[in-house]
Amino acid sequence: MAPGQLRKNFFDFFEKREHQIVPFSSLIPDDPSVLFTTAGMQQFKLYYLGLADAFKTVHPALGRAIGSQRATSIQKCLRTSDIDEVGDETHLTFFEMLGHFSFGPRGKDEPDDFGVGGYFKKASIYWGYEFIKEVLGLKIDYVSIFGGEDNLLTDEESEKFWQEIKKKKGENFEIKKFGKKDNFWGPAGESGPCGPNTEIYVKGVEIWNAVFNQYEQKKDGSLVLLKNPGVDMGAGFERILAVLKGTTDVYQTDVFKPILDILPDFNLRDRRIIADHLKASVFLIAEGILPSNLERGYVLRRLLRRAILKIKRFDLDDEIYHQLISRIIEIYKDVYPEINHQEVILNVINEEKIKFFSTLNKGLKQIEKLKTINGKLAFDIFQSFGFPLELIIEETKNYFSLTDEQKKKITEEFEEELKKHKEISRAGAEKKFGGHGLILNTGEIKAASQEEIQKVIRLHTATHLLQQALRDVLGNEVEQRGSDITVERTRFDFSFSRKMTVEEIKKAEDIVNQKIKEDLSINFQEMSESEAEKTGALYFFKAKYPGIVKVYYIGSSLASAYSKEFCAGPHVKHTGEIGKFKILKEEAVALGIRRIRAKVE
Repeated sequence: MAPGQLRKNFFDFFEKREHQIVPFSSLIPDDPSVLFTTAGMQQFKLYYLGLADAFKTVHPALGRAIGSQRATSIQKCLRTSDIDEVGDETHLTFFEMLGHFSFGPRGKDEPDDFGVGGYFKKASIYWGYEFIKEVLGLKIDYVSIFGGEDNLLTDEESEKFWQEIKKKKGENFEIKKFGKKDNFWGPAGESGPCGPNTEIYVKGVEIWNAVFNQYEQKKDGSLVLLKNPGVDMGAGFERILAVLKGTTDVYQTDVFKPILDILPDFNLRDRRIIADHLKASVFLIAEGILPSNLERGYVLRRLLRRAILKIKRFDLDDEIYHQLISRIIEIYKDVYPEINHQEVILNVINEEKIKFFSTLNKGLKQIEKLKTINGKLAFDIFQSFGFPLELIIEETKNYFSLTDEQKKKITEEFEEELKKHKEISRAGAEKKFGGHGLILNTGEIKAASQEEIQKVIRLHTATHLLQQALRDVLGNEVEQRGSDITVERTRFDFSFSRKMTVEEIKKAEDIVNQKIKEDLSINFQEMSESEAEKTGALYFFKAKYPGIVKVYYIGSSLASAYSKEFCAGPHVKHTGEIGKFKILKEEAVALGIRRIRAKVE
């Protein structure tokens, strides 16, 4: 069955049962307790908790209320918990999840009830059987249910409904009982809905997982009964495609095989890892995520560098990236049009490749010298050479072996070192100027000479002028998204949806030079953050500011200033000190984010 046909069959089945089709949500969830969307239910979390009403609350993806206590979606998801397992037949980093959901007061809970009210275990179990067996024509090996653990009783209701189906349909599959590890699900994050689940296995692979949200888990780990229990069913799209082809290998499906076919016939596990990691990277970059050493950016860096090293090891030239990314976009562009930005995606990958290659050989030689490895050593290699942890562990296999217990300990030690590093970085950030990348070192800018210090300060003030000039030319949708200033140039990242025209670039440059010519004065005032916001001063959306902030303004007064921003300085006294401003390059760095490089003369 083709991927598009499976999507259609799934939606048709549940739409007939009065489920509202809800568009997929972003891979970046609103929930601050998780980095990525890992399940289809995350966009419905508030409905399960009774904090949103399916008939009144406007759902952001629909622009109106859902209009039913039943919803269905096919959600793009990303999980890194099984990253070490990627390369076998079933584990993936990026995947799609078929889902059907029920929230709010429970109705009759009968499989023939096609109304808009909620349902629970009976309807969900019957519909799971009907879709798998009668729509897809698959033979069920066995099903599993929660067998009880930690004062939680066996899920006898689910067992009863499966027994009913076996009797009515003449089935002989086994009903297996497992504990919390296998058959109690959730929450997605530190807290939220959770409960026992039942799973359907075909060809030994779990392809259908219905979670019955009876509880809310609090942050302290305690469980309280939900007023309105619900259903959260997730089914692996790629796994179902595989078993429909008569295999358990998701990489033989139409969403993976065309990618693997581009790669030469070398080690199969490595080919799978390249295909998986690049696909996940395409979707992350499409969400505006860039490689970094923090949070989502670090996940992207880990994925890209692992794929990059494997491609290099097989001596493949750079054209392979173009071919692979083109194929990934071709497979998904009609379903996920947001990824149809090949040039931007390849730009990001190429920049990361250049950074990684600058330290790659030194890092590999350092690993080769190791007689053993621990978390501290791994972190030092990561810091010095940019090698993600799983890459370090993978490379050490060439020289000595590690048990699963040793890998676990190394991971824990590495994460502890990373945590310490973040705390030090946060402390250091207090010495940072504004959002423009100027760093204090015991009260002075890091530079080789007084002349260089002055050059950086001139570029800093010019960057303030540039941001306002871009807003003048392109509109107020322009907001700073990152910045870095060196002696040679300023690099300014900003939100904007398209490439700037030559005329727009020239106009922004002319505005900056005009303000320099006007020799405007630069001053600052200190005030509370809330007062500063009221002045209309711009601020970097990612920054955390102290209670009292400085607002630097360019002009005769704060009220009439041409530019005003939250900033710690330093700046020139008058714009005439900046010199001639020149834009060197304008380019894309991610979807919706542009970058300008500029200098002063």
